[in-house]
Amino acid sequence: MKIKSFILAAFLLAGNSLFAQFTQKPLPYAYNALEPNIDALTMEIHYSRHHAGYVKNLNDAVKGTPAEKQSIEEVLKSLDEKNTAVRNNGGGHYNHELFWSVLTPEKNTAPSAELAQAINAKFKSLDGLKAKLNEAGAKRFGSGWAWLIVDANGDLQVTSTPNQDNPLMPFVSKKGTPVLGIDVWEHAYYLKYQNKRADYLANIWNVINWKEVSRRYAEAKK
Repeated sequence: MKIKSFILAAFLLAGNSLFAQFTQKPLPYAYNALEPNIDALTMEIHYSRHHAGYVKNLNDAVKGTPAEKQSIEEVLKSLDEKNTAVRNNGGGHYNHELFWSVLTPEKNTAPSAELAQAINAKFKSLDGLKAKLNEAGAKRFGSGWAWLIVDANGDLQVTSTPNQDNPLMPFVSKKGTPVLGIDVWEHAYYLKYQNKRADYLANIWNVINWKEVSRRYAEAKK
């Protein structure tokens, strides 16, 4: 029944936004697929309410503007900092689409040889990268994101942004192409972890989709 409910919810979400510029991709796994690391209720609320809300509000915000005919990446790269409706909701949509894609129930995925080499060169080891990203997420005051990005020089960097900002936006302090993003808004973890953000950050590595992160890295390096 849980699987049927998940499929029905995804179908209804797609149907409701069928003729909109921006739409949610269906989750590539069931709501309960990432347990015990991320619980099913958090996933359901996060995807079907929070993310869905960003998509609806974004479509409302771009209606009748040039952004209505642009990709989400184009919208964010040319974003006016003062356009808070598109900034918050466009960022929220892009960030969550990336987030869902870099999570997986598949066990023991690993970075590609190319990505592993870059990680070792920059952070000494995969554990070194995890420590840097966990630190960025833990130190983000309030809501926001921790990112692994490829900068303009093709180098890996760790950074963090507040709220729904991301490294594509022209006004952030450290710009680049995101290849891995970790959501540290409370709605991403509070039902299971309460105020223990560090525990959430430790456990999320059990469900990181390194195949997708590696694919994004290779694409960003082109």
